[in-house]
Amino acid sequence: MTTIQFGLNVSTAATPGADPVADARMAEELGFDFVSANDHLHGTDPRFETWTMLSWIAANTSRIRVATRVLGVPYRNPAVTAKMAESFDRLSGGRLILGMGGGASDAEFRAFGLEARSPRDKVDGMEEAVRIARGLWSERSFTFGGRLSRTESAQIEPKPSHHIPIWLGTYGDRALAATGRVADGWIPSFDYAPPERIPAMRDRILGAARDAGREPDEITCVYNVVVRVDERAAPDPGVVSGPPAAVADRIAGFLQLGFAAFNFILAGPDRDEQTARLAREVIPAVRAAA
Repeated sequence: MTTIQFGLNVSTAATPGADPVADARMAEELGFDFVSANDHLHGTDPRFETWTMLSWIAANTSRIRVATRVLGVPYRNPAVTAKMAESFDRLSGGRLILGMGGGASDAEFRAFGLEARSPRDKVDGMEEAVRIARGLWSERSFTFGGRLSRTESAQIEPKPSHHIPIWLGTYGDRALAATGRVADGWIPSFDYAPPERIPAMRDRILGAARDAGREPDEITCVYNVVVRVDERAAPDPGVVSGPPAAVADRIAGFLQLGFAAFNFILAGPDRDEQTARLAREVIPAVRAAA
């Protein structure tokens, strides 16, 4: 029987009163399985750098897993990211989920003096980054000659003490196929991958996994969903909202699409109340329905 996992997005906003550590501690106390944060660096809105913030969260929690949702690969050298990931995972007691993606915002890359890659290069660069991480984590000396990234007799020690899961946020056909070939998890967002599109997208991933000689059930499917538990919530096609039973029914319906985990992104300002209602009124009902 598959155990359903539930995660909670932690905002990277660095505004007055923001306390990502407190948010993560509350999620841990309420029984969430993981917390996550997105990866955007450029812009006028005050925000924390994702890796630094999540490291601070990991240092101030003890059980809950920590997911990058998802790192834009072009921001960081893949081999350096692999080394960072091993250190993060070891120092956190094995709690890292390394989420990666090709990078969505060309404007952000240009602003930081980085190459704005073509769609093809974004997918290839993401897959190369996964292969580099796996090689560095498993081989004593690793040489890799990709189109976009290279290593030459690269060595990192220590090696990971366990398998670090890599989740990819992907949508297009080539990216979905790459996910099937190399990833441990697929983490699409509800607004970019609505339920009616999921079967075809998931079939693409599982077909590529089989072609690569992998077992399709090796890949965990995780749904990013914006939610609001509120008896008076106004209908919003981008938000799963309503009374607890209605929200639970909708989330439970996504299990039939092959999802075994959910990452909740809270809509509205009353974060603590929403977190508690999800933990006490929605998640138990979803587990019971499963």
